[in-house]
Amino acid sequence: MAAIPTEKPHFGVLDDVKIVFAAMEEAIPRACNIMADWGADVTWLENTGYGDTVRDAKNAAQAERRNCRSVQLNQFTPGGKQVLLDMLKDTDIFFESSKGGTWDRKGFTDEDMWAVNPKLVIVHCSGFGKFGDPDRVKRPAYDGTVGPYAGFTCQNGTPEQPMITMPYSGDYINSYLLIGASLAALRKAERTGEGESIDWAMYEGIMYMSQYYLVDYLNDGINWGRAGARNQNLCGIGVYKCKDGFIALNLFGIRQNKWIIEELGLGDQWGTPDLPEDTASLWLSMPIAKEFEKRLEAWLLERTKLELEDILAEHAIAAQSVLEFEDMVKDPHMAARGNFVEWETKDGETFKGLSPMPRFEQTPGKIWRPMPAKGGDTVDVLTKLGYSKEKIDELVAEGAIAVGEN
Repeated sequence: MAAIPTEKPHFGVLDDVKIVFAAMEEAIPRACNIMADWGADVTWLENTGYGDTVRDAKNAAQAERRNCRSVQLNQFTPGGKQVLLDMLKDTDIFFESSKGGTWDRKGFTDEDMWAVNPKLVIVHCSGFGKFGDPDRVKRPAYDGTVGPYAGFTCQNGTPEQPMITMPYSGDYINSYLLIGASLAALRKAERTGEGESIDWAMYEGIMYMSQYYLVDYLNDGINWGRAGARNQNLCGIGVYKCKDGFIALNLFGIRQNKWIIEELGLGDQWGTPDLPEDTASLWLSMPIAKEFEKRLEAWLLERTKLELEDILAEHAIAAQSVLEFEDMVKDPHMAARGNFVEWETKDGETFKGLSPMPRFEQTPGKIWRPMPAKGGDTVDVLTKLGYSKEKIDELVAEGAIAVGEN
């Protein structure tokens, strides 16, 4: 079996950006993996013991650690700290995730990093940030616990029970925000020559992106409550049962509302004080809301998913049958856009996953290497930093690094 490539080819909108991250599982690693798909040169620091726990989820790991190098490092040993500082000399963005303030407490400060690279963007990601209530700051946190704290979980589920949203939506919300914030800070560093340090609290990322109903509570004292598969305050929005499955509707717009009102036999209500002719949103508070939903449900149950998609599209109503995974892989639109691709793993097996997204038409992303072995790039990266074989062996003996084989 040929070794997987070590020299990143030139491609993508982030081709000249170098990233190092020390984090496990989802939020930061997914952000870095996306940027790797866009052409960034990304090195993944795994601990010298069990490595990144994402490896337990073998398919997710293969999908979300492609295009990355793996270096096993204990940066809190003297030798490991020096290795990381050497790596950061020409790095643009460094990400780490831990409980707030961990790196400062362990003697690895932003100032240490800026001493070797004044333009470095540093992102410290934790559940609750570096400061605030001391008890809160030091608590462990995952997607499934910061969402409930951020007021995200309480907005999802049924009136009887809130629910988490999967797969790991809190992590992935933060992933895209981390990309935006780190690249914004990099733009500032390039403009001014001065680095930036970002104190990233995951709960703030989730709260920031789920404030739609929160601000109703803050300003008007309104708590819309949980509505299960339907919208909290509007008719015709949500997932409904139809003749052969489920369909998602987003009913909005004056002409769309007029048509469906008439189609459901409620046309005499259109243009009344309760339902003026310029009604763009059908509120659950309107007098006919209960009857409207009852008739809508019955109308949908009489028709198949595909019939409904065609009928509703004809009247400019957004509607989509709920695709299962087996539907997605057969879908002609996804096939035409090349959403599903295959690549070879380091062990020579064929892996099926997603193409780099979004589609940069002039400077596309690409998959240039599969997920490496744990520590599979340690020797290569350190050798390119100027470390001799003898020095690498010393660092292994010290426990500062560990070495795998790709």
